[in-house]
Amino acid sequence: MKIRVGFGFDVHQLREKEEFWLGGILVPHSKGAFGHSDADVLIHVVCDAILGAANMRDLGFHFPDTSADYKGIDSKKLLTEVIRLVSEKGWKIGNVDSTICLQLPKVNPHIPAMKTVLAKILQISEQDISIKATTTEKLGYVGREEGVSAYAVVLLESS
Repeated sequence: MKIRVGFGFDVHQLREKEEFWLGGILVPHSKGAFGHSDADVLIHVVCDAILGAANMRDLGFHFPDTSADYKGIDSKKLLTEVIRLVSEKGWKIGNVDSTICLQLPKVNPHIPAMKTVLAKILQISEQDISIKATTTEKLGYVGREEGVSAYAVVLLESS
């Protein structure tokens, strides 16, 4: 069996009156992430990590933000398509380890629901998905609640 590791990073601006999609669920908050799609930063980093591990470029290459086809799209659809693409190349997900950097709202209460959503799309057990959260101790754009960032590492296994 062959394995590969991929890494993803993404950041989105936070704005008033935007919905806040994170890990495939709607998180109640006064601000939400802004982007061409639904701006789900966690799903975006998982997609990039998967594509990187498979040596298939990045999310923007496959789903450009210059295309009206992806304006406002649900990022769960993007992840589903990424899984299809790497599956065609003979890869399956081994595990995911991710970190969300966000001052507010608190992420921990939402992690179980995120894991349930992601496990279904990734076709793996919730036990194979790690989602961690941290603040930046009020430093930088995250600390000022101007943005959210996330990181992910994914292990791919040949199927």
